[in-house]
Amino acid sequence: MGGQLSSRERMIAAIECREPDYVPLCFMIFRALRSRCKDQYEFMERQLELGLDAVVELPIVPPRKRLVDQSDLHGLPVQFDPRVQMREWKEDMDDGKYPLLHKEYKTPSGTLKAIVSKAEDWPYGDHVPLFDDYLIPRSKKFLITEQSDLEHLKHLLMPLSKEEIDGINEASRPAKEFAERRGLLVTGGWGVGMDAACWICGIEDLMLAAIYDPAFVEEMAQMIARWNQERMQIVLDRGVDLFIRRGWYESTDFWPPDLYRQFIMPSLQREVQMAHQAGAKFGYILTTGTMPLLDILLESGIDVLIGVDPVQGRGTDLKEFKRKLNGKICMWGGVNGFVTVEMGSREEIRTAVETSIDILAPGGGFILSPVDNIRDTSEEVWESVEFMIQVWKELR
Repeated sequence: MGGQLSSRERMIAAIECREPDYVPLCFMIFRALRSRCKDQYEFMERQLELGLDAVVELPIVPPRKRLVDQSDLHGLPVQFDPRVQMREWKEDMDDGKYPLLHKEYKTPSGTLKAIVSKAEDWPYGDHVPLFDDYLIPRSKKFLITEQSDLEHLKHLLMPLSKEEIDGINEASRPAKEFAERRGLLVTGGWGVGMDAACWICGIEDLMLAAIYDPAFVEEMAQMIARWNQERMQIVLDRGVDLFIRRGWYESTDFWPPDLYRQFIMPSLQREVQMAHQAGAKFGYILTTGTMPLLDILLESGIDVLIGVDPVQGRGTDLKEFKRKLNGKICMWGGVNGFVTVEMGSREEIRTAVETSIDILAPGGGFILSPVDNIRDTSEEVWESVEFMIQVWKELR
């Protein structure tokens, strides 16, 4: 069926579980292309040249605001209490082991400390960020280890100043104008919940605390939720079409459904309500361990589940996803990025695209994407990406 809708209209139709003119292809994350572009505008133009349904991501942070402490938390910068004093140093080990990186935050109420092993793949020099996936397997001491630390943590989770918000609004205005001219969906985020707790506590320690010290985890969850919702409102006030919350560490790979209901569901439901009250849709990134949560996600009211992965997504059954979510929650994904697109044969790529469209597209409510990223910048992988796009154009 020929395309007659704008990209924005097509994406909204899919998110609302209506059948668009054709299945959209919108990459969740496309680092291999982004690394080839000088800025976000070239990145969007290059996607449009490929025929993709590009989206405009807000907020645009002014260049002077380097997000060195939050590379894995897209969106608004993290603001510390101006009285917080930070100190970092490296400790070389005599036994030939990796050096240790120390980070100290002196807050008005006390001191927080973190220690990280600087392995060969550590990407930040001698710096230790606050929020980052690299912290989880490399930390020797996490920032937050007990309930009393939360009094100090609040000084690292401060509201943005009016001047900062005004600067972000000014930087984001041209992006919104670009989206309107080109008919593109505007997304905003990222929201964060227990992913932030995993960065500062560690996954294993957090899971044990959820069982043996639930009051500690509950207080931390509520603190992060309040902070996140303040930031979310700033993004919603920009007039985005879709607000996105990351939840890579919120699946049943880590959280049993009963603990999910206790510690994650309350903030998720509140944020869905906030998005809907602002006239926006709500997207939730969850790429593995999702099957046992499908009924809970239906209760939550989310509009689109981002990251449906039939290969690396533990327990993912595309037919069961379609049966459960059909007409209720849009599914975004369908093809694995790393195993299938970056490493697979042409036949495997074609089969994956055909299968996902055959199962998930009928009746609407499906956005095709590699899950969750295409990182490899080699020409071989680029040719595989172009082949996936070609197959999509044949089938859409």
